[in-house]
Amino acid sequence: MSGVALLGDDYARAGFGGKLSVGQRSALVVIDVVMAYLEPSSPLYAGVEDALAANVRLVSAARRSGIPVIFTNVAYQPGGMDGGQFFRKVPALKLFEAGSVLGAFPPELQPEHDELVITKQYPSAFFGTSLASTLHAKGVDTVVLGGFSTSGCVRASALDALSHGFAPFVVRQACGDRDPAPHEANLFDMQAKMAEVIEEAQALSLFEQHAR
Repeated sequence: MSGVALLGDDYARAGFGGKLSVGQRSALVVIDVVMAYLEPSSPLYAGVEDALAANVRLVSAARRSGIPVIFTNVAYQPGGMDGGQFFRKVPALKLFEAGSVLGAFPPELQPEHDELVITKQYPSAFFGTSLASTLHAKGVDTVVLGGFSTSGCVRASALDALSHGFAPFVVRQACGDRDPAPHEANLFDMQAKMAEVIEEAQALSLFEQHAR
């Protein structure tokens, strides 16, 4: 038996890894899929083109199915006054000062005119934003998550989604990180403690079911 399987068994015996169910209405939240992680000259470049392609497919399927699509990005005032301790802890966040081309969405994944863009300053898409209120107002009880990075903003958003009463479903292929180790470790931990980690095909099927 592999080490991952043994670890999974150990967590299960300890009482982790319960099952979350899909609710009545879903939304897709695409977290920080911006050029900072996709442009090879960027210090934050993460080699996550495969995850970008997965997000493109998810967004296309969600739109066809009438599933709300919400994008997040990051922007700071010059000097990062609105970034607090997070801006100090992660100097790379200077890349997201207002007007930076690295904060832009990639050409193949642009929000449509009627889709919500949440601009945030902290890891979670929920912290200090209107996202939870917007989702509740739409009757959403399930959020499907993809984006960058797995160990940072995706994980933080999954935890806050759970804390706000939403069932978070994290799409494995649609998440990316700088290195496979934190990527896999955080997917494991999210599955154990705060979310359902699902395959892209499962997410696409969920969208189709909700359309019906």
